[in-house]
Amino acid sequence: MDIRFSLTLPREPAGIPVVRRLLGDALRSVGVAEECVADILLATSEACSNAVRHGGPTARYDVDFRLDGGRCVLKIRDRGRGLSVVPDEMVPPPPEAENGRGIQIMKAVVDDVAFEDTPGAGTTVWLRKHLAWQEDAPLPQLERELAALAS
Repeated sequence: MDIRFSLTLPREPAGIPVVRRLLGDALRSVGVAEECVADILLATSEACSNAVRHGGPTARYDVDFRLDGGRCVLKIRDRGRGLSVVPDEMVPPPPEAENGRGIQIMKAVVDDVAFEDTPGAGTTVWLRKHLAWQEDAPLPQLERELAALAS
């Protein structure tokens, strides 16, 4: 079973809680374990915050969500200037810095973080995480029942 949705949001901080709410509700409704939901929401919040902060000059950014085969895939795309430094080569900020840890946070809580950068046309952040399920999760149960019917 494949679940997808897309959002186009204004580059305003007020849109980030909307993304968190919709994404969290979708994940919880199919039975994703709460710790896994929290990790995905944290990484998504960091990626969206970067799009809001650095995604100019356009006034919008996009969030695409896909739940597919026990995995969550998110794509957050802005239309800004693009990255000046490849994130894998970034040096961690000093302990007293107030900003600059978002990419490290994302990498700590999801299985895969990837970046596509088009200088002058924006940055796309890909977040991927294998899902942990609640014991009574409805989606894995439904998928097992559908597989049994198909065989």
